[in-house]
Amino acid sequence: MPETTERENRHVQGLDALELQPARGKDDRNIAQVAGRIWSATWPKLAAIAIVLLSWQAVVWSGWRSEFVFPGPDKVLPTLFNEVTTPEFWTAVQVTMQRAFAGFALALVVGVLIGLAVSRFRPLRSAIGSLITGLQTMPSIVWFPFAMLLYGITESAIMFVIVLGAAPSIAGGLTSGIDYVNPSLLRAGQVMGLRGIQHYTLLIVPAALPMFVSGLKQGWAFAWRSLMAGELLVIINQQNSIGWALSQARQLNDAERLLSYIIIVLVIGIVIDVFFNWADRALRRRWGVSQD
Repeated sequence: MPETTERENRHVQGLDALELQPARGKDDRNIAQVAGRIWSATWPKLAAIAIVLLSWQAVVWSGWRSEFVFPGPDKVLPTLFNEVTTPEFWTAVQVTMQRAFAGFALALVVGVLIGLAVSRFRPLRSAIGSLITGLQTMPSIVWFPFAMLLYGITESAIMFVIVLGAAPSIAGGLTSGIDYVNPSLLRAGQVMGLRGIQHYTLLIVPAALPMFVSGLKQGWAFAWRSLMAGELLVIINQQNSIGWALSQARQLNDAERLLSYIIIVLVIGIVIDVFFNWADRALRRRWGVSQD
């Protein structure tokens, strides 16, 4: 009897092991697939960075400009790492990003209100539709003399230009999204009795989201450019910011520090762009139009 019981236990353990092996194999395959996707998304970016660094260094070696004016990555990258470790750097980033998000939030409110109004009232679109397009094409730096005349050398001058730069793109993206809403959805909303605010919050705006996100992405690009121009032109009591650091490096002829902060501006722009791309892919998957 003991031998029989022992054989039965071994048999049960063997069955358990057979049941666990497929599960473990499936987990291993899932991990491998995730790792493969991460690598396929990462290696092109790493290759692009390597190509840029090699090209940059090759230009420096060519003697096109003196290394005092145009230093190579072997000098700029250590300066960049030193800047990142200082408290002043993070204070500058904090000030700049607070301005960026505050200005973009204001532009978002203004852009959404204008976009909804233009899409709702046809005469208004005929009146100011071309004006919105014209505002998108204007360089934001053109507005700064007028902004400083209105508000002086203050935060309000920077916010004013950010809103003028970003709001038209946001309004245009929302208007275009509403124009391409499927008419069958509009008829379905009427049958369901959607009226007033619910008509927009439950039907129009969700249906227009894919193109609206594109407008937000473009609006952020204009807001970021406007902010950088503003911080270079509107120096508020020498308040530490990325633009102020760029201006100081230029005045001191410190090319290594200047290029370091240019890289920082580029990296922040790329990070925000990655976020908008992620939001765009998520919306496309939800709408069933993604190829992923």
